[in-house]
Amino acid sequence: MLKGLLAISGQSGLFKMVAESKNSIIVESLDTKKRIPVYSTSKVSALEDIAIYTESGDIPLKDVFKSIAEKEEGGEALSPKSSGNELKNYFEKILPDFDKERVYVSDIKKVLLWYNILKEKELLNFSEEEENASKDEEIKSDSE
Repeated sequence: MLKGLLAISGQSGLFKMVAESKNSIIVESLDTKKRIPVYSTSKVSALEDIAIYTESGDIPLKDVFKSIAEKEEGGEALSPKSSGNELKNYFEKILPDFDKERVYVSDIKKVLLWYNILKEKELLNFSEEEENASKDEEIKSDSE
């Protein structure tokens, strides 16, 4: 679901990688569909590699998105422009044991913004992951 989706420091929104060149990668904005080169000096984060700190370890971003989708019954998340206290209270309902010292309001805003962008673009597909999980279970039971 999150494969190939990138967040780029200093750029708003999310991007999809479309090509690689010798000195850069070419990305396409999910919002504007405009393509731009991103050089190695830019801080690029793949959404599939991002996790949220909790008291018991790290939770992958896709699991946080799944929790938001379940809470909102497939609808949009709280607006990232809400007050800091509203954002923290909302996030606590989604991820009750998130590490309040290491997860900042700015992080919560990004997660909610990204979720809403992916929801709007219909890129949130949790059934695909459930199918993969059930296939993994079948493989485990066959090998035992």
